[in-house]
Amino acid sequence: MASQNPNKITKYRRPLNLNIGMIIFAVIFVYIVICVFMYFTSKHVVWYEVQAGSLSTNNIYKAVALRDETIINASDNGYVNYFAREGARVAVGDLVYTVDESGKLADYIGTDSTGENSLSQADLTELKTEIVGFANNFDRKNFNSVYDFKYEMEGNVLKLSNYNILESIESIQASEVTGLIKQCRASVAGIVIYSTDDYEDLTLEMMTAELFDTKNYEKTQLLGNNLVAPGDPVYKISSNEDWSLVIPVDKQREEELLEAEYVKVRFLKNQETSWGKVESFTNEAGDIFVKLTFTNSMITFCNERFVDIELILEDETGLKIPNSSIVEKEFFIIPKAYVTKGGNSNSYGVLKETYTEEGEATTEFIETSIYNETDEEYYLDDPALRIGDYIIMPETSEKYAVSKRGSLIGVYNINKGYADFKQINILYSNDEYSIVQSNTTYGLNVYDYIVLDATTVSEDELIH
Repeated sequence: MASQNPNKITKYRRPLNLNIGMIIFAVIFVYIVICVFMYFTSKHVVWYEVQAGSLSTNNIYKAVALRDETIINASDNGYVNYFAREGARVAVGDLVYTVDESGKLADYIGTDSTGENSLSQADLTELKTEIVGFANNFDRKNFNSVYDFKYEMEGNVLKLSNYNILESIESIQASEVTGLIKQCRASVAGIVIYSTDDYEDLTLEMMTAELFDTKNYEKTQLLGNNLVAPGDPVYKISSNEDWSLVIPVDKQREEELLEAEYVKVRFLKNQETSWGKVESFTNEAGDIFVKLTFTNSMITFCNERFVDIELILEDETGLKIPNSSIVEKEFFIIPKAYVTKGGNSNSYGVLKETYTEEGEATTEFIETSIYNETDEEYYLDDPALRIGDYIIMPETSEKYAVSKRGSLIGVYNINKGYADFKQINILYSNDEYSIVQSNTTYGLNVYDYIVLDATTVSEDELIH
């Protein structure tokens, strides 16, 4: 008899101990897995709540401003100092600038000889408004505008400061600089502008696509205390309040604007609106330009060549719905005389001709919904109706063969828990939304719930 090996180790198998905690955890885990599986495999219907709203045909353009502008050139050598504010209206004979042959006027202005020379609260408000406007419209892609703004602000501060010493002009003329300063006054009345850009003589017939490229645009800011020679530009004056904005358009937009004759325009800088008279021109390259002429607001944009505007062509108000909710559906078109009320309810329907097993003709009331109507016909839909079926006019023996069909534009209403087609009348639409007529007999009402994506459901489908 072989002796047993005392060193042999036998593995002990522990019994499986199930407790209530493990069972609950397993059940929860299985439940979570099932829920996740059902979520990713089931159809998701997203709803949208109908709201009252409006859509505007908002078309934003960068327009080129055309004005009656006359460049005034210097007639003497010297340092120029401005005393008329940019954008201010001057009359004939008003002082616009001075030419100092010696340069001593600037030193004199910097002393206490002219008294306190601080900006008024109105001046500070004007500067703050310009700063805020620049900050809101700043485009990183057009960083050169920062330098234009810098020079413009420096010039404005200097002009505002010089404006405050107008009351001291007589004392200045009586000082030691008398005879070295020449006062230059306006020869015509108009709006003063302190910049040039070679666009002053531009007309509609001279427009090209290259003129709208701001990267190639160069504006020369005319600053005070600069040395000028005879013939150098010192300022511009615009003597006509009428001005124009030119925008590039396509053929369809040109026809639309010409048909309107006058177009409502919103200026994005200050959100003010004005009406512009429409005129168009096509150059030799085939580029189409539309000119909008205004009789006001020129002074607000007198120092701007490019003006951002928004054309407001339509402004329809109604129920606002997403375009993804809109679907087209076909219906039977039935004369109104063949539609009646009957059955066990007060619902509308038709009397459909049927036959018994013995071949005897009889009628069956088919309840159906009305989706739209004209003066003489209803739009009906019911699975029990087929093309070729005969329906009977109530209280007569006249028959009508169901055959005529037509389509309606609508959405799926889910207020009752299933997809119910509702006809809509679109007033206006853009790329994302449409405005539909409200308070229609067979349409939508505000706060109705509709399917956001009409392709995800079918007619009468239950919505969970």
